[in-house]
Amino acid sequence: MSGGPASLLIKRRALLISAVAFISYAYFYQGGGWNQNSRFDLVRAIVEQQTLRIDAYHDNTYDKAYYQGHYYSDKAPGLALLAVPAAALERPLLRAVGIDPASPRAWVATSYFVTLFAVALPAAFACACLFLIALKLGSSEGGAAFAALSMAFATPIWAYATLFWGHALAAACLLFAFAAGIMLRSSERARSDFLWGVALGLSAGWATVSEYPAAPASMILAVFALAQVWPEGWSRRMRSAGGISLGAIACIAVLMVYQDRAFGSAFHPSYAYYQEGAFPWMKHGYMGLTYPHVEVMLKLLFGCRRGLFIVSPILVATPFGLRVLWKNRATHAAAVAASAVAGYYLLFNASFSAWDGGWSYGPRYMGAGLPLLCLGLAPVWDRANRIWRRVVVALAVCSGLFSLMAVSITAQPPDRFRCALTQLLTPSFWAGKLSLNQASMLTLSENAGGQAHGAFNLGELIGMHGLPSLIPLFVIWGVAAFLWRRLNQVEQRAATNY
Repeated sequence: MSGGPASLLIKRRALLISAVAFISYAYFYQGGGWNQNSRFDLVRAIVEQQTLRIDAYHDNTYDKAYYQGHYYSDKAPGLALLAVPAAALERPLLRAVGIDPASPRAWVATSYFVTLFAVALPAAFACACLFLIALKLGSSEGGAAFAALSMAFATPIWAYATLFWGHALAAACLLFAFAAGIMLRSSERARSDFLWGVALGLSAGWATVSEYPAAPASMILAVFALAQVWPEGWSRRMRSAGGISLGAIACIAVLMVYQDRAFGSAFHPSYAYYQEGAFPWMKHGYMGLTYPHVEVMLKLLFGCRRGLFIVSPILVATPFGLRVLWKNRATHAAAVAASAVAGYYLLFNASFSAWDGGWSYGPRYMGAGLPLLCLGLAPVWDRANRIWRRVVVALAVCSGLFSLMAVSITAQPPDRFRCALTQLLTPSFWAGKLSLNQASMLTLSENAGGQAHGAFNLGELIGMHGLPSLIPLFVIWGVAAFLWRRLNQVEQRAATNY
């Protein structure tokens, strides 16, 4: 829409969606684990010792590289690098309130804070971004809100947004890149062509710097963006391509400098430096990748252990919505790009030797493709009659309940459970046994005192226990629903006056 009261209301709705998503993500802290500890060790090494070596911290994780007698994080560096400014900023703030920045208590607070800044915040913005994208592609406000809220709370994105992992950040960056590609089509100024191109290059590039497997998805989105301007002639093509290239090169340069400083080669990723015997499946094919296995695809979609449609049944509806967008000439290219990215992640995950992802809720290697998959939920809502809307609402509520169980109990169910949803999450939730993960992001020596530095939710921090500790979150949701209804009333009055 153009400017005016309607546009202002849309912006307020988007802001409300991102705010309630961020608060809901921030409500839960998941504690430690090999993946997040590896990344946080790099943050600490940079902030405390101004080095990329995690020698002083590495005993808290097996996810580490080893090169010339020193330990490094084995993860792509994007998330840790994004978190460094937040960690550095928090140190003087902690000192100002009388907390020693080098104490275990301070580093637990820092791990929580950087997770909010570098993971939860981008993921929350991505929810608002999906709302605006769906509107741009012709959905109603109700359909766009349904898609955005489903992504926020009814998919594993909620779990990943509470963890210091790279999946939620990569997902947000890819969605931002997709939005930039859509905006290129309606751009009317030469400068805007270039700037939207830069935005796409930076977003897609940082997705790759944060998670190496995002590289092919980033290329798909770059091709999609160029396809938007290709019919307009070489002038627009070159401006857009120049902007995309500039943004992407800047991110690639960061990655290459990091790899050169850490491993002495700009072209060898951290996964090439495991110690002998560590993660033997990485020796299969190229870095553990072979070819897509049909039986693994079925397990990723329908298996009780990692099945996407088991933990998030609302996503069963997404292919139908994407088909609607696909058949519309105005939205065909967007539907092709979104489907291609989601399809790529399924094929990638099914090609990886360790496809189940260890301790994880849902298929985490597919996580970065979920926001674009959720784009199909908006036309499903708009096309559904009253009966089918009740069905999709029921699926969304069921999916949201599963996600709430995961973030409340643990977003990292141990892989000894063949079906964590029924064997661990459901019984623990209704028994009020929350925040089960007591693993810490601290080093072993910092945990030597026996104090627990594991998972918590904000209700537990103020002395509440069990399911009642979720009451403040439910109150926040109630306030958000009230504000949304007020926006509806304002919109109705504006329409009547108009």
